Amino acid sequence: MNDQAQIAGDFSSPQTIEIIGITYRQLDYWTRTGLVRSTAQAAVGSGSRRRYSYNDLLELKLIKRLLDEGIALQRVREVFDYLRDELGEDVASADLVINGNQSLLVRTDEQILDALRQGQGALYLRMEGLVEEVDAAVRELPVEIEEAPPAEASSPQTGVGTAQTGS
Repeated sequence: MNDQAQIAGDFSSPQTIEIIGITYRQLDYWTRTGLVRSTAQAAVGSGSRRRYSYNDLLELKLIKRLLDEGIALQRVREVFDYLRDELGEDVASADLVINGNQSLLVRTDEQILDALRQGQGALYLRMEGLVEEVDAAVRELPVEIEEAPPAEASSPQTGVGTAQTGS
């Protein structure tokens, strides 16, 4: 994980959709249906906002990549069940090969070659590449600033009052 991701710690929904390249509707649906979780802060009641961790971003990027490769959403859910059973929360710790209805985690070049030899239509996803893409998008993200009252945002604080009293 890069320094900026460590500094940010978590990401708002607008930041997340910009980093991953999805719509708010997709993010909301995937979160509401349990495909992903907003582990930094879950929405609890009206007016609360979800916040996504760096690992959530990696999961979302993987989901988007699988869908972009033409894998059906139900199959993506199966892949994620498998990933979570095998890796827990650290989805970036191994590469993924999808061969038909089989998902395999691979960590060495030899395992990758063995997995790819098993079928003609295998899809190999290098997790390091997803990490690099997320890191690059995080670096380009504008810093999210807490909203301040308009008077504070437009005038610098000098420590000197502007109103003077007469003697």
